Amino acid sequence: MRKSRFVDRSIEGAIAFAARSLAAEEYASRKGFLQSFDPRARVFSLLALLVLAILARSLAVLGILYGLCLLLAMASRIDLGFFLKRTLVFIPIFSLFMALPAVFSFATPGEAVLRLGPAVVTRQGLWGAMLFVCRVTTAVSYSVLIPLSTRHFALLKVLRAFGVPPVFVMVFGMAYRYLCLFVEMVENTFKAVKSRVGFVPATRKGQQLVAWNIANLWTRSFQLNEQVYQAMLSRGYRGEPVLAQDLKARARDWVWVMSVLLFALALAWAQGKGLL
Repeated sequence: MRKSRFVDRSIEGAIAFAARSLAAEEYASRKGFLQSFDPRARVFSLLALLVLAILARSLAVLGILYGLCLLLAMASRIDLGFFLKRTLVFIPIFSLFMALPAVFSFATPGEAVLRLGPAVVTRQGLWGAMLFVCRVTTAVSYSVLIPLSTRHFALLKVLRAFGVPPVFVMVFGMAYRYLCLFVEMVENTFKAVKSRVGFVPATRKGQQLVAWNIANLWTRSFQLNEQVYQAMLSRGYRGEPVLAQDLKARARDWVWVMSVLLFALALAWAQGKGLL
């Protein structure tokens, strides 16, 4: 019984986490600061800041970029707690464990700042580890901010505008839709089982049940593939994702892109001169 309760809570937690992850479309639909710009200008500007974060060699520059990312998230009406959970939980902590050996003298020789028995922590190692973790955190934050501020179909249109081949855009779009469908199927399956027997079955039995439902769905979807494709062609599909409103750049979009580029160049120049 204790194992059953544990599996029950684990499954419900996993489903809730997946549901929150796939519910990011709600934030992209809000009327916020970033959402008011053309998707192409929005994605290009955030990618420019992302590249700058990856190339940054100064903690001050990374701090400025990370602070700007948080301000953009709040101005875009994205819940700060939701954003921080998605950017500070897994990848930055994992990068911290990866960078931990670099703080010791056997990996990074230099000036000793702390002795832990035979192990010596160096100042150069601490600086390098901090730089690596801050760089990863900032880069992940901008990577998460892009889909949180851009709707899924608009992001597909932006990928085509950036020259990504149509086949990759179509595969990406189909994978996203099937992921949402599979998560919903897992949730409905376990709710149905729990409503009939009062508890969720063991992990192995539950995995078999969900796998059977997913395989059955895949078989049915494969059978309906040709019909769906013909229906898409009859509604004007020609290999490109179609939006209700076409992308149109305005003057404010160009001003925003130029402002971001000038800001990035200014930070790069200050870093090169040693001012930051």
